[in-house]
Amino acid sequence: MIPGFLIAWLTFPGVIVHEMGHFLFCRLRGVPVLEVRFLRLGNPAGYVIHGPTANFTTTFLVCAGPLLVNTLLCLLICLPTYLPMEVFGIKHPFSYLLLWLGVSIGMHAFPSTQDAGNLWRAARQEAARYNLLAILSLPLVVLIFVANVLSFVWFDYLYGVAIGIGVPSLMF
Repeated sequence: MIPGFLIAWLTFPGVIVHEMGHFLFCRLRGVPVLEVRFLRLGNPAGYVIHGPTANFTTTFLVCAGPLLVNTLLCLLICLPTYLPMEVFGIKHPFSYLLLWLGVSIGMHAFPSTQDAGNLWRAARQEAARYNLLAILSLPLVVLIFVANVLSFVWFDYLYGVAIGIGVPSLMF
C-alpha cells in the first residue's frame, strides 16, 4: 500500500484545489475563515477551519464545495486535453502533464469523512423541517461516506479518471 501522505504529495494540486473549494464557499457565503492550510506535511494534507454557518444551504456549499469545484475543474482541464490526444493522435508531453493535473484534482473531489459527518447531522436536522435541499442531500452524503471508505481501493483515483478521461471519451 502507498501511504496517504505520499499520494497527497504526488497529487498536490488536488489537495490545494480541494481546500480552495471549502475556502471559496466560506468567502462567498460570508463564513469567517479562522485558519487555512492549503498544503502541508502531515495528516490532513490541508484544511480549512471556519466559523459557524448560518443556514443549511451554506453548510451544504462549504462541505460539498470541493466535490463541485474539483469535479468541474477536472473536466475543464482534461476535456480540451483529451481531444487532441485521442481524436487527432497528437501525443505531446504537455498533454500528459495536463491529464495528470486534471485527474489529480478530480481524485480529491470528495469531502472528508468529517465534512460528511457535519453535513449528515445538519441534513438530518433540516430534513425533519422538510428542507428540500437537505432531503436531497442525504443520498449524496451517503455516497461521500462510501467514497471515503472505498478510497483504500483507489475509488478516488477511479473517480478522477472517470471524470477526466471517461466523460470526454463519451463525448468524442
